[in-house]
Amino acid sequence: MDYRYTVQFRAMSADAKKTYSRDKPHINIGTIGHVDHGKTSLTAAITKLLQERGQAKYKAYDEIDNAPEEKARGITIKTANVEYETDQRHYGHIDCPGHADYIKNMITGAARMDGAILVVAATDGAMPQTKEHVLLAKQIGVKHMVVYVNKADTIDDNEMLELVELEIRDLLQEHGYDEDTPVIIGSALCALENRNPELGVKSVEKLMEAIDAHIPIPERELDKPFLLPVEGVFSIPGRGTVVTGCLERGIIKKGSDAEFVGKKSNIKTVITGIEMFHKNLDQAQAGDNMGALVRGIKREDIKRGMVLCAADTVKSYTKAKAQLYMLSTEEGGRKTPIVTNYAPVLYTRTADVAARVELPSGKEMCMPGEDCEVTFTLQSDLPLEEKQRFTLRDGHSTVGTGIITQILG
Repeated sequence: MDYRYTVQFRAMSADAKKTYSRDKPHINIGTIGHVDHGKTSLTAAITKLLQERGQAKYKAYDEIDNAPEEKARGITIKTANVEYETDQRHYGHIDCPGHADYIKNMITGAARMDGAILVVAATDGAMPQTKEHVLLAKQIGVKHMVVYVNKADTIDDNEMLELVELEIRDLLQEHGYDEDTPVIIGSALCALENRNPELGVKSVEKLMEAIDAHIPIPERELDKPFLLPVEGVFSIPGRGTVVTGCLERGIIKKGSDAEFVGKKSNIKTVITGIEMFHKNLDQAQAGDNMGALVRGIKREDIKRGMVLCAADTVKSYTKAKAQLYMLSTEEGGRKTPIVTNYAPVLYTRTADVAARVELPSGKEMCMPGEDCEVTFTLQSDLPLEEKQRFTLRDGHSTVGTGIITQILG
């Protein structure tokens, strides 16, 4: 059971809710960074501050880490969703896990962010997952970032804080982010506990101002047929099956004919209800984190990694050509080259599937740090299209990133 979405969309059962008002531009952002650096505490602090302005509902730390296994371990495993507003914008906020074992959930979360808040503890500086999250965010296409240096209340030495800031700026520039990326120094705990306002509440205010100013409103592909990568699926007694995810493109309306594609399935259905953050919508548009109630579908027929799309607009495939970049050893990639029949796990949209990689004839190997053209074959079919991005992982490491150049079948 996906507890996070059960909580978020429970309201789809029976009693009527508010209607979502689209009077401000909607943007998806999220917290990324190393485990225990304070991502979830910062998310809670943002909602606390904005609740006082009537722009959010306060979510305490343990409401965001809301699956039982997360509470027991004190870490975020699945990505969690929270909403809030500033004077200019409406935000959907994704709290991404920092624990190494759950990097695939971070990939899914980052894949739907328009911008990210990189949280770094002043006590540690950049740690292994800090670096991996920055790398993954860049690969997946997160173009804009704001940094929050957390736990500054535990550091008495200003030079130490300056060193952490310099280290983070170097890391961001190394991965192609702006030189003028805003870096806010503060303490989420101080904001939550209403103490040391300079490092507490005022730092969170500065952070929200920086996000409004630095993360641009993205262009959405509204004119294309809709496509929703399935992230969560569950049943609501008396209502039916709900699928959740971030609408990648198009506009989806109640009553739309739709189809689930991928994982050896093509299942026709009709959209009977749409929700976002407990509120009803007549239609959702690209960029919305939404839940769709679908007619005549059993929960067990739908798997994460499939897509819900406009009927007869998308096909699934198992084989494609791609341009692949193998991460260098310094970037956390392999120490040795790959050869034909290399078998990593391929991540794209919300799917992860075993793949077999072939190099072009005459090319014996692809070295870490090298770009090469490859052909990959998937163990199970997925909806694929040209220019679609993907990530390759091997064990606990990200080893490559690529873009599909040609569908082969």
